[in-house]
Amino acid sequence: MLTRREDVEIHALRERGWKISAIARHVGRDRKTVRSYLAGERVPGVRAVSVPDALAPFEEYIRARFVDDHTIWATALFDEVVELGYPLSYVSFARQIRLKKLRPHCEACSGVRGRDTIEIDHPPGEEIQWDWFERRRAPWGGTAYVLLGTLPHSGRIRGVISESMDQPHLIEGMDRVLRRLGGTARNWRVDRLATVIVPGTRDVQPSFAPVAKHYGVVIEPCPPRRGNRKGSVESSVRYVTGRWWKTMTATTIEEAQRSLDRFCSQPAEARVRPVPASALAAVREATARGEISRPLGPAVTAEGRLWRPTVRQLADAEPLLDLPAAPFPAIVETTAPVRDNATVAFRGNCYSTPPGLAGIPLTLRYRLGTGTLEVHSPAGALLVTHRLAPAGAGAVVRTPEHRAALERAVLSAFTMASPCDRKGNSPPGPAALAAAAKLLGPEGNDVVVDLAAYQAIAEGAGR
Repeated sequence: MLTRREDVEIHALRERGWKISAIARHVGRDRKTVRSYLAGERVPGVRAVSVPDALAPFEEYIRARFVDDHTIWATALFDEVVELGYPLSYVSFARQIRLKKLRPHCEACSGVRGRDTIEIDHPPGEEIQWDWFERRRAPWGGTAYVLLGTLPHSGRIRGVISESMDQPHLIEGMDRVLRRLGGTARNWRVDRLATVIVPGTRDVQPSFAPVAKHYGVVIEPCPPRRGNRKGSVESSVRYVTGRWWKTMTATTIEEAQRSLDRFCSQPAEARVRPVPASALAAVREATARGEISRPLGPAVTAEGRLWRPTVRQLADAEPLLDLPAAPFPAIVETTAPVRDNATVAFRGNCYSTPPGLAGIPLTLRYRLGTGTLEVHSPAGALLVTHRLAPAGAGAVVRTPEHRAALERAVLSAFTMASPCDRKGNSPPGPAALAAAAKLLGPEGNDVVVDLAAYQAIAEGAGR
């Protein structure tokens, strides 16, 4: 097989009058090979097939079967053609079907594959896209759930790490992302999450509708089986996992959150973004008003053709709606076991409990917008309410009552007695001997020797 470069070379040499033998010696190929390429019998870069096509006799049957059912499994179709005399393996059969593209394209089954796509223009501040991604075997143990929010117009990304993907944690994560963005877009584009959208419909969950009203936004679900409609956040997931998650060195959730915040506000903000000319006028107006913190630079032309702004430049000019003063008051609930020091861990801090509950899992409840944490027993009884410490501060929050009760419990277990003598002689005492006598029975364990028997033996020996 000749490469395209060699094919061009042999044709050029032939035009100069070289003979086929000289060309073959020059390129180090066989004369018959050079002659076939010069005659147009072979295509450069395509290896000649030395064996006949085993699938060719069965193509008509396969096409007819795909007309009957284009979703038929290749394994079932392979069994049918084997009975008709197909000689090769299933691997060869599946490869030939794929290369020949015998299976017809189905729009409903293949999603975005095999059809035209186009970039969707997103006006500034119109939409924010949401998506979860989870990674098992996180460095701190368990699974890491990361919620990303992306502004499609500018490409700005913010994310939070959560303990769960249930609705309260989703609401909390959304609020934390919006606070990091400094506002919210008018529409929220979400996947068909059961925590947001009623399965099988486009309706918002009754429990999530008050959340949308609280922030003054419209919920827009993706069309069924068209996840690429929120392709901006899908690209953000690939970008964050490849650039941040793979090289992250954090060992706790709090450290990982700080690392993610630094990544989203520094490297992710410095990315260069293409911008349509229609958005150039709005950005220039924002620059003139002083709303953009960084200048556009000398790359801007009158036509707007050479301008390559960064994510930060576009995002600083993107108008967002103001956020409510407090987040939606959802109740975040989790469980944690009581430690030996009568505390439970919650987001990098420890909160006291009554003593005597070590190892028992307690329920922790936190209402968004408040600064308190409620600790409930497994039966649901409220044990204590604590003030929340900053996440990841490593603080131990105790009430005076719990501290006093724990001190009493610990001090009552102390003793002033001398340590036991581990090396002294300790023969069995009276109680042990009495118990041993009961085990040995009435005769005990003593050996009784009858001297009369010895006397009889001695007298017999004398006689």
